Amino acid sequence: MNKYPTEQLKSWDKAKEIRTNYYKNYAKAHDKGGLRWAGGAWSFGAIPAGLGDDVYPITGEPYGASIAWNKDFAVRCQEATEKYGFARDLCSYMRSYWGSILLDEYAFGGKFPKPDFMWQDHICCSHAKWYQVASDLEGGIPTFCVDVAVGPENAVTENRLNYVVNQMHEGIAFLEKTTKRKYNDEKLIDAVYNECRATSAWAEVCVLNKTVPAPLDEKTMYSLYVLGTLMKHHKIVADYYEELRDEVKDRVKRGIAAVPNERCRVMSDTQPPWAFLKVFRYLEKFGCVSIGSLYTFGLIGLWEEKPDGTWGAKTTPQQKGIKIKTRDQALRILAEWNLAKPEWQHFYSPALKSDMMIRIAKEWKLNGVMLHYNRGCEGLSLGIAENRLALQKAGFPVMTFEGNMGDEREFDEARTMTRIDTFMETLNLKKLED
Repeated sequence: MNKYPTEQLKSWDKAKEIRTNYYKNYAKAHDKGGLRWAGGAWSFGAIPAGLGDDVYPITGEPYGASIAWNKDFAVRCQEATEKYGFARDLCSYMRSYWGSILLDEYAFGGKFPKPDFMWQDHICCSHAKWYQVASDLEGGIPTFCVDVAVGPENAVTENRLNYVVNQMHEGIAFLEKTTKRKYNDEKLIDAVYNECRATSAWAEVCVLNKTVPAPLDEKTMYSLYVLGTLMKHHKIVADYYEELRDEVKDRVKRGIAAVPNERCRVMSDTQPPWAFLKVFRYLEKFGCVSIGSLYTFGLIGLWEEKPDGTWGAKTTPQQKGIKIKTRDQALRILAEWNLAKPEWQHFYSPALKSDMMIRIAKEWKLNGVMLHYNRGCEGLSLGIAENRLALQKAGFPVMTFEGNMGDEREFDEARTMTRIDTFMETLNLKKLED
């Protein structure tokens, strides 16, 4: 019997519409006289925004996830990449993206739309090489990459910050030279404001999941956080996240639950096996909700420790009353903001990730943790065995399962479901339904 009322998000269709229009606009950009650029979900998208309102990106990781959801197309992309000569143990998003180019097929119909330039940053071992190869496969696309691997947030000095900001200035010169367009600093400033607003608002949404019952479940959150990975710098995403935040606040006020029979709370880690999201619905048979993860919270969301010692949304420049007046100031704020991104920290030490995960486990009132030993992403899976030990030492039961976010050939569904059954048993939970 259900303990809590539940209902669908009122803003759900708007989120779907934003995502659909994003991929359509990219494909049709040239028909409107606009520009297309390709880069990662972590790239500084606010900077190309200074070229005009008719500049449309495609970010590689969410595009790779879209491919992964379509099992047949995903396998064809993977096989095309392997046939070309690339190793199977490389980033599966990257291999899917390259395969889409090699097949000349766009996941949303038609031929793969060729970008006018590549705009990337580099923290993961694959980032710069991803777009160097993509450029070569597409006949030589002008490419620029910003090196952001300057250390964790607590080690960023003025010199390290200047290193990133100076590259951003060089990047603007590259954009002007490549596109033959005059750069607009006001559009940059607006985009920086929007990015800070969007990524802080997303963190506010995630904070609301501390509530029991949780107003959102992670499977639903996957369809929501992704908007920030597409164009976190865009007003439409910032506005949507604030609307979503207000709606989730209302759900909390009215006691609306994501899982009506919630009696157990867990979190996951890293990207899920996108072709098998049914795993999260299977948890619900036990009354178990995944409230999110460091991945869903911190891939896009920006966080800070609040005066009461809890984790909360990072205070934006707007909230601090900061008025951005110059290009350099805008770039400096953009660099500082992104260098604080939670998911960037643990590229330097697994201990940094463990600390954040233990914080989530405590503040979000978790009963256990599910860790995806994800062969498809070396960057976010780095140190995951150490994370497991740290979580267990902190007193949280941990289940591990092996798989691949983008290559369904490496996921054993039956074995994973059996592991979930066993894990639920260790948490003294039996199925409430079949």
